Amino acid sequence: MLDFTPAGTARRQAYGNVVVGLAMLCICVLASSVRLFSVIKYESVIHEFDPYFNYRVSRFLTEKGFYETWDFFDSFTWYPLGRVVGGTMYPGAAWVGWHPPPPPPPSPPQVCVFTAPLFSAFCALSTYLFMKEVRGQGAGLASAAIIAVVPSYISRSVAGSYDLEAVAIFALVFVFYLYVKTLNTGSLKWATALFFGYLYMVASWGGYSFIANLLPIHCLACIVFQRVSARLYIAYAPWVILGALAAANIPVIGFNAVLMSEHMASFFVFGLLHAALAIQYIQQMLPPRAYSAAKKLVLTFGTTALAVVMALVVSYVAASPTFGWTGRSLSLLDPTYASKYIPIIASVSEHQPPSWSSYFTDLHISSLLAPAGLLLCFRPLTDASLFLLLYGVTAVYFSGVMVRLMLVLAPAACCLAGLALSEVTSYLATSLAAAQLDGDSAQKQGKKAEDGAGGQVADFGLRSTADKGGKKGAKHAKKSASADSGWISDTWRPLPKDVAIVGLILVFAGTSLFYKHSVYVAGEMYSAPSIVLQSRRADGGIKVFDDFREAYAWLSYNTDPDAKVASWWDYGYQTTAMANRTVIVDNNTWNNTHIATVGRAMSSPERKAWQIFRSLDVEYVFVVFGGFIGYPSDDINKFLWMVRIGGGVFPEIKEPNYLGSDGNYRVDDQAGKALLDSTMWKLSYYRFADCGPMFGAPRGYDRVRNTVIGKTDFELKYFEEVFTSEHWMMRIYRVLDKPNRDTKLRNPRRTKVTKKARSKRRGASGALS
Repeated sequence: MLDFTPAGTARRQAYGNVVVGLAMLCICVLASSVRLFSVIKYESVIHEFDPYFNYRVSRFLTEKGFYETWDFFDSFTWYPLGRVVGGTMYPGAAWVGWHPPPPPPPSPPQVCVFTAPLFSAFCALSTYLFMKEVRGQGAGLASAAIIAVVPSYISRSVAGSYDLEAVAIFALVFVFYLYVKTLNTGSLKWATALFFGYLYMVASWGGYSFIANLLPIHCLACIVFQRVSARLYIAYAPWVILGALAAANIPVIGFNAVLMSEHMASFFVFGLLHAALAIQYIQQMLPPRAYSAAKKLVLTFGTTALAVVMALVVSYVAASPTFGWTGRSLSLLDPTYASKYIPIIASVSEHQPPSWSSYFTDLHISSLLAPAGLLLCFRPLTDASLFLLLYGVTAVYFSGVMVRLMLVLAPAACCLAGLALSEVTSYLATSLAAAQLDGDSAQKQGKKAEDGAGGQVADFGLRSTADKGGKKGAKHAKKSASADSGWISDTWRPLPKDVAIVGLILVFAGTSLFYKHSVYVAGEMYSAPSIVLQSRRADGGIKVFDDFREAYAWLSYNTDPDAKVASWWDYGYQTTAMANRTVIVDNNTWNNTHIATVGRAMSSPERKAWQIFRSLDVEYVFVVFGGFIGYPSDDINKFLWMVRIGGGVFPEIKEPNYLGSDGNYRVDDQAGKALLDSTMWKLSYYRFADCGPMFGAPRGYDRVRNTVIGKTDFELKYFEEVFTSEHWMMRIYRVLDKPNRDTKLRNPRRTKVTKKARSKRRGASGALS
C-alpha cells in the first residue's frame, strides 16, 4: 500500500525528482543524438550557406579577439564596397563558436558543426522549465520530449547547421521561461535574469522582434482582463527599459530599438500599464465617490497625454515610406508586400508560405494535439497559461506567412501538445489507478465477508486497516488528480478500466509513430548538407556528388588571391569561406542595387554582360547547372528572380521578354528570345548539347526541365570556359580581357569578286574546257 503520510509523500517526491532528472538527461541526450545523422552519413562539414559566414566570424573572433571583431571590415565581400561586419551581424552564434586559443583546442569547424546539437539539448531543458512554470512537471516533461525530436526544429539544428536559428530558438524559449518565472514569483532576481537572457536573444537573431511584440500583447491582455498585479509590473516594466538598452548595444540594431515601429508597442503598453496601476491604486486609497472623480481626471489626463504622444509618433512614422517598419516586418504583416516591392525577399525559398502538408511533416502529432492544448490553457486560465495561449496563436499566424517561421511555431506547438498529452495521460492513468484501488477494496471486502463470525468479532468497532488504506488511496488518487490536472474538477468521473487501458495504448502508439517519423525525417530529409549531395545507385549503392567543393578548391588553387569572382548571391558566403576569393555579392543582401547589377549582367546578352563584369573588375564567373544530373536548385530555375530583381532597378529588363509565347517560363524551342540570348543561358548550356547521348537521352536534353533545350549550338566570344566539375554542376568561366576573334570575319587579303567578274571567269573556264 502507498504511504500517504507526510514522510511518505516527501519520499515519493524525492524519488520523483530523481526520475524526472534521469528522464530529462535521456531527453537531452536524445535531442543531441538524433541530430548527428549528418556527421554519420556524410562527414563533419558545415551545411547550407549562411553558416559559412558565421564560421568565418567565429574563426576571426578566435584569432583576433572581441575588440578586433567589432571593427572587422571584410574586403572580400561586396566588391568594391566591402562590408563592416561588426556593425551588420548578429554575433550570438559567433560568440558560441569562440574558444580559447591555447592548445589543444578543438578546431573552429568542429566547434561550429556540433553547436546546434548541443543547443538543442539546452532548448529541451528550457522547454521543460517553461512548461513546468505554466502547468507543472508532467507538462514540462511531455513538452521537452516532443521538442527534442520535432522535425521542424531538427531542420535547422542538425550537426553542421551553424546558423543563427541554431542558438536563437533556445534563447527564445529561455526568455519565455524567464518571463513566466518572473511573472509567477514577482522576483527582481528573475527580472534581472530576464534582461540578460533577452540581451543574448537580441544578439543572436533578428527574430527578437517577435518577443518585443509578444510580451506587450500579453501585458495588454492582462490589462484588458483585469489581471494587473505587482508581479506583472516587475516582469514587464524593467524588461521594457533594460531590453531597449540591451538592443541598442548591439550595433546591428542600435537606435532602431527606440526609433522603429517594431519596438513602439512595448513603450505604448508600458504607459498603459502605469495608467492601469495608478487607477488601481486610487481605487484602494479613495472612497467610491472620490474614486469616480479621480478616475475621470486620470482618464482625461491620460487620454490627452496619449493623444499628444500618438500624434507625435504618427507624424514621425508618416515621414517614412514604410511607416517605420522594415521590409521583412512588412512582409509578415502583409504577405503580398515582398512580391510587390522587394523581390529579393520573395526570391528566398524559405520566405514562401508553407503548404498544408509541411505542417504535418514538420510537426506530426503536435499539429493534432496543439488545438487541444489551446483549450486546456483556459482550465484554469492563469497569467502563464494566457502567455502560452497568445504565443501559440501568434506563432500560427506568422508560420502561415513564411515557412521559415515554422521554427517559431515549433516550440509553441510542442508546448501545447505536451500540455494536452500530459493532461490526457494523467487522466487515463488516474482513472486506471482509481479503478485498481476500487477493485482491491472490493476484493478485500469480499474476503472479510467470507471470514465468518470470528472475523466479525475481531473487527467489531474497527475497520480493516487494508480496507481503510484502499479507500484512502482511492480518495487520495482522486484528490491528487483534481489538484494536479487543471481541467479535472472535483467532481470528475474516472473512466472504466478497459477504456483507460485502450486510451493509454493509443497514446503510446501515437507517440511511437511520432518518434519513428521524426527519426526518419532527421536521417533522410534534413541531414543532407547542401554542399555535398548523395543519391542511390540502381544496385543500392551511394553516389556522392562533391562538385561544389571541387569547384571552390579549383578557384582556391588556380586563381590569383586577389581575383574577383561573380555569381548569384546565394553562393557568396561559400565562395568567400571555401575559395577565399573576393565576391561581388553574398547572402547578406544589404545592397539591392549591387545584386540587381549582377542580375542585369546574367540576363543581358553576352557583350553587355562582359561590359558590366569588366566594370566591376570581375575575372571569373561561375554558374550552378543541374541539367546534366537532374539537380533542380540550379541557376536556370532561379533565373526569373534574377530578371525580377534586376528589372526592379534597371527598367530595360522586362520579364515578359524572357517568357515563351504562351506566357510561361520554358527552355525548349518556344523559349523567349531574351532568355536564349542571355548570358545565363550561354554559361549554363555551353557545350551541353552533346552530353545528352551520354545517358541515353536526345541531344540537348535537360534532365531538370525534362525537355530538349531551344538553342543548342553556339560559341562564346567574351567568356572562356576554364573549369567544369565532374557532374557539370559547377561551371567556371574566365572573363576575357578582349573578345575572341570571330571565326566568320572576312579575310582582309581576299578581294571582293563582283557578279560580272564571276561570269567572265566561268566563261573563260568553259572555253578552256
